[in-house]
Amino acid sequence: MKGNVIIYYDDEADFLEINIGKYRKGYFEDIGEGIAKRVDEKTGKTTGVAILSFRKRIESIKTFEVALPVKIEILG
Repeated sequence: MKGNVIIYYDDEADFLEINIGKYRKGYFEDIGEGIAKRVDEKTGKTTGVAILSFRKRIESIKTFEVALPVKIEILG
């Protein structure tokens, strides 16, 4: 899957969504423990991931480093 990584965070809802490539119509499929994958409605391929209570999950992490450019492959 090719495209830019699009990251959206809603501070009030504590909701993180990461999508690959341009936005496509789709739906979320629960994969457990407050995590869901975004599935392209036409192809059935996974195009992103959503995480509920994101801030709570990373409270113990003070900093993290990501090398650019980022290459992400989501298997689903």
